[in-house]
Amino acid sequence: MRFVDEAVITVRSGKGGSGCVSFRREKFIPRGGPDGGNGGDGGSVILRASSRLLSLYDFRLKRLYEAENGKPGEGAQCGGRKGRDLVLELPVGTQVFVSRNDRRGELLGDLAENGAELLVAVGGRGGKGNEHFKSAAVRAPRFAQPGEAGQEFTLGLELKILADCALLGLPNAGKSTFIAAVSAARPKIAPYAFTTLEPNLGVMLDDDDWERRMVIADIPGLVEGAHLGRGLGHRFLRHLERARFLLHLLSIEDINPADPFAGFELLNNELALFSPELTRLRQIEVITKIDLAPGELLHDISEHAQRGGRGIFFVSAVTGRGMEALAQHMWTVCGETQAGIPSSDSAGLDASAPEPEEDVSISFREIPT
Repeated sequence: MRFVDEAVITVRSGKGGSGCVSFRREKFIPRGGPDGGNGGDGGSVILRASSRLLSLYDFRLKRLYEAENGKPGEGAQCGGRKGRDLVLELPVGTQVFVSRNDRRGELLGDLAENGAELLVAVGGRGGKGNEHFKSAAVRAPRFAQPGEAGQEFTLGLELKILADCALLGLPNAGKSTFIAAVSAARPKIAPYAFTTLEPNLGVMLDDDDWERRMVIADIPGLVEGAHLGRGLGHRFLRHLERARFLLHLLSIEDINPADPFAGFELLNNELALFSPELTRLRQIEVITKIDLAPGELLHDISEHAQRGGRGIFFVSAVTGRGMEALAQHMWTVCGETQAGIPSSDSAGLDASAPEPEEDVSISFREIPT
């Protein structure tokens, strides 16, 4: 199923049922009087966050959602049944906006937790039956109240992925290959830029504790000027805002030996221009595709990182080299961010990266190129 993170829908609550005009007609009870019952209230429209859903795809296929109308009242003081509420399930992390003239209005609610609910359209009230209007002055009212109309709104839905870790990098940095190596996700992998056109989600399991899981979001590649709409634009940057930490990937192919970490700084600058909050997220910097580089280049980059006090991990998702050490560090950072433990340094980078020549035991499957 295609990943969709934006949708516009129309919701309509139910109309209230009309009150009834009725008079009691029974043997030996002359002038029984009015006994028309009230109409039932219309159903409301409620939005509920559900962890079962990962995309807004279904809301692109159907745009109008209506709750049930209330039933009209009946004689013998029988009230009409209330209309059933309509409960729409949305992915956790969906923000709901009022939409006017195809433009986003004020924020109505943020379904950031599983099971969170938001009432967006209240059902119309049922009308009163003529039994309600009897009095000493009007002993036989021949009128009743109609039910109130329901509410109708056009809503804009925007999904911000809730993930433990979000992958950040330039196009063709190896993000899709990485998420395929550590999870069961099967994104498209190809040797050209912008292979990933929409976010992918994967779940990494802990080999030592199968109940422990880490949700990883693969965000499409960003380029310089992404905050202005260049490349695939800035619509995917919002998915980074709810990640606990970032895994910043830089391909060895994109490194200039004179300034090895310019690629990291380029995207960090884009994050700052889009939202200063993103710069406060903890980062793990990773150089990928080390199987394509000579050992001398890796050694020079490692020394350059050590001189600058920069923690860098060197990995190859294809061969598995360095992946085990990186995965263990990701679990450590995930646990610390969940517990609210701040980073050990102001830059949010990790200061203990393994040497690129170090051999580690690999349990990841090889990914074909």
